[in-house]
Amino acid sequence: MSDLHGVRRLVVGAALVDDLAAPTRLLAARRTEPSRLAGGWELPGGKVEAGEDCITALHREILEELGVRIELGDPITGPLTDGDQAGAWPLGDAYALHAWWATPTDGEPRPLEDHDELRWLSRAAVYDVAWLRDDLPVVRAIEPRLILPQR
Repeated sequence: MSDLHGVRRLVVGAALVDDLAAPTRLLAARRTEPSRLAGGWELPGGKVEAGEDCITALHREILEELGVRIELGDPITGPLTDGDQAGAWPLGDAYALHAWWATPTDGEPRPLEDHDELRWLSRAAVYDVAWLRDDLPVVRAIEPRLILPQR
């Protein structure tokens, strides 16, 4: 939880896309726990552990949760400005999310931990799932970069 000085616990997330240079699909993951978040959709990722930097934590979390190795692209910069939270997105009062564009490089994502379903969403379908409220601002920042298919 956050303390009286607004310190949030750092978490990391990946906007997993099919291609970093020309993304057409975004991966959404449906949570199974905690119960208050179960059934909601999010960007995969998790908590930064003691002694870890954000990049190491993100690679670890995606491997644990989805069974894939990833290549990171640019960060998806959020509105927070203080200290190690600079560039992060607020997740309620307790957490600050650092997010990056990413693409799988080894393996096919599957729900191994904390999720029961994954969906690849096109730009037209990006809001077809019930995103967790705190993830929506990040999804809104991602959506314009997703390329619509050519007709």
